Amino acid sequence: METWKRNLWVLWIGVFFTASSFSMVIPFLPIFLLQLGVHQHTELWSGLIFSSAFFAGALASPFWGSVADKYGRKPMIIRAGFVLFVIYTLMAFVTNPYEILGLRILQGLLSGFIPGAIALVGTNTPKHKVGYALSLISSAAASGQIVGPILGGGIAQLVGNRVAFASAGIIILISTLLIIFWVTEENFTPSKEKGSVRNDLMVAWKNRPFVLVLILTVITSASVMTVEPILPLYIIKLGGSSEKASFLAGIVFSLPGIASALFAPYWGKWADKVGFYRVLVIGLLGGGLGMAAQILFHHILGFSIMRFVFGIFFCAVFPALNGLVVKSTPDDFRGRAFGLNQTANQIGGTVGPMMGGMIGGILPPSDVFFATGILLLIAMGLAYLNGNNLNRALNIKELPGK
Repeated sequence: METWKRNLWVLWIGVFFTASSFSMVIPFLPIFLLQLGVHQHTELWSGLIFSSAFFAGALASPFWGSVADKYGRKPMIIRAGFVLFVIYTLMAFVTNPYEILGLRILQGLLSGFIPGAIALVGTNTPKHKVGYALSLISSAAASGQIVGPILGGGIAQLVGNRVAFASAGIIILISTLLIIFWVTEENFTPSKEKGSVRNDLMVAWKNRPFVLVLILTVITSASVMTVEPILPLYIIKLGGSSEKASFLAGIVFSLPGIASALFAPYWGKWADKVGFYRVLVIGLLGGGLGMAAQILFHHILGFSIMRFVFGIFFCAVFPALNGLVVKSTPDDFRGRAFGLNQTANQIGGTVGPMMGGMIGGILPPSDVFFATGILLLIAMGLAYLNGNNLNRALNIKELPGK
């Protein structure tokens, strides 16, 4: 088997396990807080613990991207894997919410497994296969997010949340060992520049196509998370039963992920033929219309079908953005580029839920879906109007000013 293919399949397994372990742990943190005796301000603690890792990750990602450009993406993936193993294992022994908060902050500051895997695949895959490879990695993350809650919920139901946390750590450890022995980073050019986040930002700013990709990443990430705070409440409204809300919410949450697992590889193959820019515009257009159209359905079945249709188109967006990161940056800036892209992702992930909660608190819940659809269509318009810059990114060999 060719090296890039072996890398791709091993990293697919690693990303699948990592996404599974994350979704095994995170959905059950509010329940775990109650088990620890946190009965006052539980929602506040839950929100703080959830967002802390994203905020810390947004601060730390550029630094780890710079380190990756010096020492390689594979060492950074391994480092992040061992960090997650330790953190999830320690999570099984916490006794109060402050310890959980501390571990979540450390997780954000020190992790970076999936962005590292994306950067390695993007750099060590033949150019005519990059779209397919990045879409396959995206499907791994989506599949893991589907399986994780089921696996974590089953383990927690049988033997408790603490064992579920420890199990997530063991899964990460297995993923890391696979990467140590089976992944080879052949295409790596160490950066000779002195690491500086300020300098990296200045260099990135001169690369206008890359800046556009970062802006689109913030908008798109925010749109993904905007509906999160109101989706369970909206499902109760549609389904008419709060008793079934958790079960229905779990199914509806997973539908875009299922669509991604099924259709992302096809989008990737098409991107290799027609280019990432065209796939990005179509994905944003279909995703925006699919999100806004969800308000037209007043029964859970129709709403669920439209969520799946939304997922079919939206799963094209992030692989296309990652592909444009690869195409618009040189090899020795690639780690820093994905670090900055991860920061943009985390910023969107932090802003989105707050924005959705504010809109949902003022307007009817259905308006959140409409507003999110408009946000995606704005991103599509921005991409379309700047098509020349994005197309030019496909031919950039080095950053301006270097």
